[in-house]
Amino acid sequence: MAVTKEILALAVEIGDALLRNGAEVYRVEDTVMHILEAYEIENYDVYVLSNGIFASANEDREDACSMIRHIPLGTTHLGRIAALNQLSREICSHECSLIDAWNRLERCKNISFGKPVVHIFFCGLGCGCFSYLFGGTALDSIVGFFIGMLLQVFLFALKRHKNSKFITNILGSAFVTLLSLIVLSFGTPILYDKVIIGDIMPLVPGIALTTSIRDFFNGDYLSGAIHMIDAILTAFCIAVGVGTVITIYHFARGGAALL
Repeated sequence: MAVTKEILALAVEIGDALLRNGAEVYRVEDTVMHILEAYEIENYDVYVLSNGIFASANEDREDACSMIRHIPLGTTHLGRIAALNQLSREICSHECSLIDAWNRLERCKNISFGKPVVHIFFCGLGCGCFSYLFGGTALDSIVGFFIGMLLQVFLFALKRHKNSKFITNILGSAFVTLLSLIVLSFGTPILYDKVIIGDIMPLVPGIALTTSIRDFFNGDYLSGAIHMIDAILTAFCIAVGVGTVITIYHFARGGAALL
């Protein structure tokens, strides 16, 4: 029983790490099943949702074992996913022992997100490019670049306080809208709507939306619905943040239209 439990625990832990870092449901399920087969466990059941894993092995034998794992929706880390996929391939080709697999798993889970300064710069760069892509001027792109960097700093600060995802999206979108309107109020000739659109792009739930569509196509309707609801609620929070600040600014100017 100890061997079966350890093998199942390894498979579930790898599936947990994949799902926690943004892997698709069907890939997680396929990976867990292949790992169990690699260790010659034939009688098993694996069911994966967007935020949970249910797995059992050898149910008709004395060493029967089952596990349930709750996994909250998290951020995407493609580097960890790539490392975990390579680990699963080596396990399936019998190039990695059980003990080595556990050690490799810990290293995969500890791959860093990169230096904060890199996140800040590329968040600003992405925001500036999106501002230009959506019809903004070169000046809009420059303003979007600096506001985008400030947005990433703001998101890092919110992360340290462990705010909920909804609060983070509302405050983040309100923050970039406020900064855009402040720049506009100084008489800077910018298209504030283009700047705002570009700067809220890091908050837009594009991955959640595309993942939900992929889940629907694969017949994982429950997982697809979970991701779709997550995307819709995130978009709603962004709209609340932007709309609230614009409305307050509008009334603070005596109801004058924004130009």
